[in-house]
Amino acid sequence: MAENVRVRAVVSGRVQGVAFRFETQWAAERIGVRGWVRNRPDGTVQALFEGERERVEEMLAWCRRGPALARVTAVDVTWEDYLGDLAEFRILR
Repeated sequence: MAENVRVRAVVSGRVQGVAFRFETQWAAERIGVRGWVRNRPDGTVQALFEGERERVEEMLAWCRRGPALARVTAVDVTWEDYLGDLAEFRILR
């Protein structure tokens, strides 16, 4: 049985104004993770991913690249206790 995990990521660089949140949602739905993504006032993007470890790690790898117009300089990752309280992936405003 696959291990379920939860991770919070803060993505830095040129990540706002380049469709990062929308592309993250599409990637998360394709990969099969739940959670959310949002812009932060400091110019970073924050996301919470939950699901099977392999899928969450694939999502983190995607965040390190980002969409075509993004220029990711760092992804700070914090592993959290798995809660299983997320039903979908969405964009928070």
